[in-house]
Amino acid sequence: MDLRLAGHGALVTGSSSGIGTAIAETLAGEGCDILVHGRNAAAAAAVAERVTLRGVRSEVVLGDLTEPGVAEQVALTARDFGARILVNNAGPFAEHDWDSARPADWRAAFEGNVLPTVRVTQTLLPSLRAHGWGRVITIGSRAVRTPLPHMVTYSAAKAAVVNMTTSLARHLAGTGVTANCVSPGVISTPSLHRMFEERAAAAHGPADEADETDELGEMGEMGMADARDVAESGGGRGPVTGSGTPVRSGPGPVAAELVAEYAPIPAGRLGRPQDIAAAVAYLASPLADYVNGIELRVDGGITGTS
Repeated sequence: MDLRLAGHGALVTGSSSGIGTAIAETLAGEGCDILVHGRNAAAAAAVAERVTLRGVRSEVVLGDLTEPGVAEQVALTARDFGARILVNNAGPFAEHDWDSARPADWRAAFEGNVLPTVRVTQTLLPSLRAHGWGRVITIGSRAVRTPLPHMVTYSAAKAAVVNMTTSLARHLAGTGVTANCVSPGVISTPSLHRMFEERAAAAHGPADEADETDELGEMGEMGMADARDVAESGGGRGPVTGSGTPVRSGPGPVAAELVAEYAPIPAGRLGRPQDIAAAVAYLASPLADYVNGIELRVDGGITGTS
């Protein structure tokens, strides 16, 4: 299907790794010019290089969106790039429960997930409205509907992201600019794997050193935070459970056991970054002109089952 995205420009925040990279590459595959954003220059440049191989224009903008003035500057760069599609993907996560979360942790969750989204969006909106067409897509989380008990600050911050996306859609009524949210479920990403490898190392000794170029915090959804005994190495050995049993990332009995034990997903598998990217591409397209103010859950059906 032709999504009619050829010639459009897009800024994908946090696109130097994980879900953000998948979104950038998928939009590029549909003909979008891509402004790659990240904090790691080498990682962002590598993504931009792959994007250009799809025959579209690509540039890089760097910066920590939580730093004063950076979000606004990234948005202005996107305006000059000609971006009419904004995908607010960047957002850090941290593990805190109600007993351990301090006021500073709550503040950090909102300053990392909510305020950068607001600042980038507010700065770019005048350009989108003047053009008479645009897309603002935010990345939420399945934690919005089923708060993760060990990620209470992150869950609350993502709930705010969904709420303000609905508010923005109403605010933009009649402008030709829509605002929607995609909420991932349990998604397998390098950052997720690294988190579990660190847990496994603490419990069973160090695993092989991971060779990752992505940055923790530049991802759309950490995914399986409640699968506390699972780890995957980005280096020589593959995924393992807390007991050290190998876990294959693809379909198979061990992966099925993993899903059944830690994340009972009706779809029967872990999500992939491409699953989220496909949903974003549709919402970004002119085919979704009549879709506005929604939260699209791409979670394999896990919401409400765990």
